[in-house]
Amino acid sequence: VQLQASGGGLVQTGGSLRLSCAASGRAVSRMVMGWFRQAPGKEREFVAAIKSYPSYTDSVKGRFTISRGNAKNTLSLQMNNLRPEDTAVYYCAAGSGIILSAMSTGAAYNFWGQGTQVTVSS
Repeated sequence: VQLQASGGGLVQTGGSLRLSCAASGRAVSRMVMGWFRQAPGKEREFVAAIKSYPSYTDSVKGRFTISRGNAKNTLSLQMNNLRPEDTAVYYCAAGSGIILSAMSTGAAYNFWGQGTQVTVSS
């Protein structure tokens, strides 16, 4: 499975961006897919994930929406009302056999994209 993330950029506080992740590989449609982010000097953190339904970290609930394409091999993250603290490199990830309680755990994912930079200016 290969993942290719895109859509990052520079936006002002309150703005919006839409991240996309294109996945290749026949098994990806059955996998959990998610977004993680890492800010400079900080640990990688969970943002959102989806299989049958979405899951979000508290800080993005109501602002971010994760979705998958009909063929299940594309992943999107619509980010609205962006804040400076959302600034980070965003990574898409995919994994098989991930149970609900592990969806927010990076170590549970087998495959990672290259990351796309999101910068929110104040």
